[in-house]
Amino acid sequence: MRRGMLALVIALLAAGPIRAQVKKLTAAELAAKIDEHIAATIKDKKAVAAPPASDPELVRRLYLDLNGQVPNFLAARDFTGNPAKDKKPKLIDKLLANERYPVHFANVWRAWLLADTNNFQNIYLQGSFEGWLKGQLKGNTAWDKMVRELLTGNTQQTTSGAYAFYQSNTLLPEKMAAAASRLFLGVKLECAQCHDHPVAKWKKKDFWQMAAFFTGPANGMPFRGLNVASKAGEIKIPGTNKTAAATFLDGKKPASTTDYRAALADWIISKDNPYFARAAVNRLWEYFMGVGLVEPVDEESTDNPASHPKLLTLLAEQFAANDYDLKYLIRAICNSAAYQRTSKQTHNSQADSRLFARMRLRGLSPEQMFDSLALATGNEEKDDGSSAAYPNYRPVAPARAEFLQRFPNQDKRSEQQMSILQALYLMNSKLVADAVSLKHNKNLAVIAESTTVRTARKVDQLFLITLSRRPTKSESARLVKYVDAGGPKKDSARALCDVFWALLNSPEFCVNH
Repeated sequence: MRRGMLALVIALLAAGPIRAQVKKLTAAELAAKIDEHIAATIKDKKAVAAPPASDPELVRRLYLDLNGQVPNFLAARDFTGNPAKDKKPKLIDKLLANERYPVHFANVWRAWLLADTNNFQNIYLQGSFEGWLKGQLKGNTAWDKMVRELLTGNTQQTTSGAYAFYQSNTLLPEKMAAAASRLFLGVKLECAQCHDHPVAKWKKKDFWQMAAFFTGPANGMPFRGLNVASKAGEIKIPGTNKTAAATFLDGKKPASTTDYRAALADWIISKDNPYFARAAVNRLWEYFMGVGLVEPVDEESTDNPASHPKLLTLLAEQFAANDYDLKYLIRAICNSAAYQRTSKQTHNSQADSRLFARMRLRGLSPEQMFDSLALATGNEEKDDGSSAAYPNYRPVAPARAEFLQRFPNQDKRSEQQMSILQALYLMNSKLVADAVSLKHNKNLAVIAESTTVRTARKVDQLFLITLSRRPTKSESARLVKYVDAGGPKKDSARALCDVFWALLNSPEFCVNH
């Protein structure tokens, strides 16, 4: 751990209740404040902000970020042709109300919250956990309530979020302590698990005092591990003859000893604990902007401060003041000019991504990629509900399961690279082969075989379906010429399929820009 982290946490926790100090802002007001802070830093660094994203660029970005897939042909066309001044905030509201929002963000939060392992149990847990998340997100459950349920819920009830969360951490107190501090406080406490670092504030004792909160029975299911002491709230420190007692990171001990998990949860989500809000805000900012205000997201310290400390504090204060409403925070970020800038670099000063002078390119998650391919090719899965035992759980279809296995999640979307094997899979897989086949893709067949639609219009449609934009004049001229000539097979319908295949495999399709 870096020097000074403990001092930073204690200072934050000593700041007092957030709610009493802050005037609530609407999402629109907070978006304006975001832009004030970003603009001040850009000016201070003598940089130049990039212009706003074009309509095709922005509509694609919003659909991918909020609903997890590219817009359909009509949505992309209609947004671009809509002259209304309020079309952007209206689209954001529409996407947040769409049934795809909880489906997509269940994928997002699951990837963040569950330990990433490849064993069969964890693959099963991912499905049940996403089911629980969908239910929470459908009802827009507040973040603090979700976290409290994860930490204190029934660890034997398979439909609860706590069951998957604890099982993915193998019911080991040390794994739970590391996960809880990293995910909910933005503190990478596990660095101190084995020994004291000479220059780090976190010590071995601090780590095991946090682990001691997870030594009591979890609704009848005891925690595992050789270090678990016989007494709840205490744990043996490995390599020593000492025992650590449950103690919060601010040095205080729980007032009640009847339920240590509940005591820890209440301390973490308390409005007096601004570090909780900072961790959530920073993680969502990193998701939407490509880089966190604190980077890495779980290592804030005096040696690794936020790029915009006042902005991070403002966002955390407003998130807490608005009762940890996730949609409120998302709406504010997406309505900001900072989020809506083009990703094209228009000035050398925009190279530093932490200025947020332009949008950063981000690779698609495996789920975004598959769902976008499915939509663009007309092969979307039908969500017909689920079993009574898992009311929000949909079993993963074989094609989707194979795709997700080949395209595992990567920690940093902004640094994502496609491997040669992944690129070859996209080029040659049955999924894409069927998508560009006139026999298997009826929508493509209708476009390709139409005798009343000009070739240029057909190419336009394929671009809108895949890239959410129309082709440039040079792209259109080149591709129309290729299709009219019939390609290598001298068949114009097959040549149009070639164009569709090239668009699906283009770098532009595979990134959020």
